[in-house]
Amino acid sequence: MPRIAIRHGRLGDPGPGDPAPAAGLTVGVEEEFLLLDPGTGATLPRAAAILAADPPLPPGARLHRELRPTQVEASTGVCTEARQVREQLAGNRAALADVARVHGAVIASCGTPVLSGPSTSDGQDGRFGDIDRIYRGVVGDYEACGCHVHVGVPDPETAVGVMNHLRPWLPSLLALSVNSPFDRGRDTGYGSWRMVQQSRFPGAGIPPYFPDLESYRAEVGRLVACGALVDESMTFWLVRPSTAFPTVEFRVADALSTVDDAVLQTVLSRALVRRALHDVADGTAPPEFSGQVGAAALWAAARDGIDGEGVHPLRVRRVPAWQLVEELVRHVAPALDETGDRDLVAAGLARLRHDGSGARRQRKAAAAGLPALLATITHQG
Repeated sequence: MPRIAIRHGRLGDPGPGDPAPAAGLTVGVEEEFLLLDPGTGATLPRAAAILAADPPLPPGARLHRELRPTQVEASTGVCTEARQVREQLAGNRAALADVARVHGAVIASCGTPVLSGPSTSDGQDGRFGDIDRIYRGVVGDYEACGCHVHVGVPDPETAVGVMNHLRPWLPSLLALSVNSPFDRGRDTGYGSWRMVQQSRFPGAGIPPYFPDLESYRAEVGRLVACGALVDESMTFWLVRPSTAFPTVEFRVADALSTVDDAVLQTVLSRALVRRALHDVADGTAPPEFSGQVGAAALWAAARDGIDGEGVHPLRVRRVPAWQLVEELVRHVAPALDETGDRDLVAAGLARLRHDGSGARRQRKAAAAGLPALLATITHQG
């Protein structure tokens, strides 16, 4: 849900041994997980017990409460290399799996649950209670999970300029991450049903263009005044400046089945920010496109992922989804070279071409039965 959760340091701050890392170098990742019954695959409200157990995590990593008691979020510390991200994500998953097992659950990394348990939306307090009160039936059964990537930027004003340059690339990031084809035991026909669920919220999707930070804050303030948002730290846009840290936050990806998929999403997001920082510094104008065409591109990505046609938001036509991905990689190639991530991205994309998206892998496993599907989306430890 729309919330900043990292509690260790400030994303974008220097890491150990690096007194002044370049803007767009530091990253942090938040992963949301579902808690499932290992026998039935239904969601279980075990988050309070798991958080109270306070399992040992990698340095700087933290656990956080999520909207529903069937969910828990794990965040990394501040990282500067893909290797660090991989180690922390793997460590978080292993620690969560161990403590979940003690409480009769397994952790699942997917955008939506295959099977939901009883409703868990009653009687919440605080901010989550406000969310239940305002959005009502939209969140009553909302157990969607995402993989959120924070990338360091110099200041909030720059963050808005960067965000403007990121807008046309968000559908391609979604297409690479689709991992929520099922909803309450049915195949929805979509790669990311989570994105369909998110579209129900006011202002969801690709953010509009903002000329500066003042106009961004004014628009958020208007949405709060209209009662569409709980407060100024909440928006439903898929990329936004953090209100707590000097970062741009990507909220586009489904929760990803594997650490490799999450690392790929992280390094591509960072490369997009680094390229955008160069463009902002050079005075390059961000690309303009119709908000409705952008919504169509996002919808196409949610439906077919990398397995069909996407919509090119700038050329306003349908093209193969992989063509859009290849264009993204060409766009960020210099940034990938700067961070040494070009080979990692090439290997990750080759793996996706061979194995398919998370959604395709879920469908393939489901054809063999529920145990195979659960093995695909859960971390057993």
